[in-house]
Formats: sequence, structure tokens, C-alpha cells
Amino acid sequence: MENQNKKNVAIIFGGCSSEYSVSLQSASAVIRNLNREKYHPVLVGITQEGEWFHFTGEIEKIEADTWHNEKDCLAAALSPNPNKKVLLVFGGEGVTEIPIDVAFPVMHGKNGEDGTIQGLIELAQIPLAGCGTLASALCMDKDRAHKLVQMAGIRVPQAIVLESETAQNAAWDFAKLIGYPIFVKPVKAGSSYGVTKVLDETQLLPALQLAFEYDNQVIMEENIEGFEVGCAVLGTEQLMVGEVDEIELSGGFFDFTEKYTLKTSAIHVPARISAEKAAQVKEAAKKIYRALGCSVFARVDMFLMPCGEIVFNEVNTIPGFTEHSRYPGMMKAAGVSFTEIVERIIAMALGTESRAV
Repeated sequence: MENQNKKNVAIIFGGCSSEYSVSLQSASAVIRNLNREKYHPVLVGITQEGEWFHFTGEIEKIEADTWHNEKDCLAAALSPNPNKKVLLVFGGEGVTEIPIDVAFPVMHGKNGEDGTIQGLIELAQIPLAGCGTLASALCMDKDRAHKLVQMAGIRVPQAIVLESETAQNAAWDFAKLIGYPIFVKPVKAGSSYGVTKVLDETQLLPALQLAFEYDNQVIMEENIEGFEVGCAVLGTEQLMVGEVDEIELSGGFFDFTEKYTLKTSAIHVPARISAEKAAQVKEAAKKIYRALGCSVFARVDMFLMPCGEIVFNEVNTIPGFTEHSRYPGMMKAAGVSFTEIVERIIAMALGTESRAV
């Protein structure tokens, strides 16, 4: 009887994204912190080639990226039929249907955080633990996110979007206009993949070539003096914001290596700023979150300039979710444990907790 009362939570991990390996670590942490008295995990792994499987093995195999094997996997697909709300599992004896009460995608970057998988989940009318299709797509698109946030009254970096590698003249002109250093980024990518801090004109073309490897659009942005601060936001109608964090860099920028190793940088929680400034940062984060239509949870990243001005950077709708990631760290500093974060996210998706925290 106990098992019959549990809700089935489809935790979806992996995916054909450059951030595949990060997803494995984040999903493993979510699985470990799932309240097994209330929820039963239904693990859905997606390979880097885009194949879907129902995974029934140990969590350690996800962490070690040995999960995809014949013993632990059967081919699977999420049914788009809203009258079913099931995971279809294809075995030797036919198709098995596993009811899904809530879907929790723990995937980063392209095809995971950009609204694609959210669209499938919403098409199936399965409760979604996280931002919806539109907000996910907007937040992944740095250019459109910046335009909407600017309309909400928050400063964004000066920028230009390049549609192809043939737009070199526009790149040169923009660089001359605002000066170096300058950031070159794919418009739609995460974990700082394809991002270069360009220090002079000799580095500009290689930076553009690298960014175009990750997306068909590239954005060039002015360098913002100061340091990066972040806010973990939880909720939909009423919002809770964790303690503000601060990234201290010894040089360069917060690239992929620094994000996941902190080799030469440090993260301070709470940020080393006044209580008054921290309150202003939190209010800006809420404004950005609402302007982009976010729901349930997301991490809002901003820059704090020496003059005290707040400048928008980006929103991660599925931020890193390892035990050492920024989002759980900010919430922990505010008194919310990792297990409680997972509990609240699922409860909000199910409607068993008001979508306010």
C-alpha cells in the first residue's frame, strides 16, 4: 500500500548537449536527495546521440557515465498523449506503460534547458518541475533575454548579434566602438562553452570561430567592470531568494573549468556586500525572473559594478544541481537544505504546495 501512495517522478538526465556530463552529476544529486517516502524515481536517461532509455541501475553508474548498458536500460519514450501521462518502455514482451505524475528534467544547455524537452512535457500535460517552454527558450537566448530585461528597466551590456562568420566587418566595428576587452559568446549555450574574453584584435576572429561552433548566432558584449553575483530564486507567485553569492576571480572569467573546479577562483556565500546592496540585488533578481516568465526555480546572474549599479548577465533555468553547485549553496545559506529544495520544486509542480514559498 505504501508504494501505491507514492508519486512517480520522472528524473530526466543526459541529453545531446555539450553539458551532458554536468547533467549526470546534477541528476545524481537530485536522485540522492529525493524523499523516497513520498516519491518513486523513474529514471530516464538520454544518450549524447539522443536515444531515450528507462534506466534501472545504481546511481553510481550515472555519476560514472556507465549507465547506458544492456543490463540496466530498455528503450523508452515519453508519450505525448495527455490522456496517458506515461513513459513507454519497449521490452522483449512488448510495451510497458509507467505512469508519470511529474517530470523533472535535470539537463543543461541545448535540448535540455532551451524549451525543447519542456515542450514535450507540456504537450503531454505532465506537471513540469521547472520553468515552462517559453521561459526556458527565452532565457537560453541571451539576446532576447537581454532585450526583455532592458525593457523591464534593468541595465544590460551593450551588445551586437552576428548571424554568420561573414559578419566580420560588423564585429570589427563594434569592437572599435566599445573597446577591449570584449566578450564573444554563442547566443544559445551554457556552462560558458564557446565563450572567449577577447583582449585585443588579434583574438577576435578565433573567438568568433569558436563561438560559431556552438551556435549559428554569436553575441558580442561589452566587458562590465566589477564582479558577478547570483541569486537562487524559488517559487512562481511569491518568490523566495537564497543568499546572494559572489564570484571572486583571480583573472580571466568564470569559464567552464572554473565553474566546475574553482581552480583559481572562489565563491563567497553570502556575497561580501552590504545588507542594503544584497537586498537590491535580490529585488533585481525577482524583477528579471518575472520579466522572463520564470517559474518554480532558476538562478539569476548579474554583475555588480564598482559604482553599485546592477547589470543583468543571464538566467539559468536549470542551474547546476550538484551538492557543491551555486544554487544549492545559496539556498543552504538561507536555511533551505538540498532535500528541501527538491521537495519544494516537486510539490510546486504537483500543486501540493502553493506555487509560492
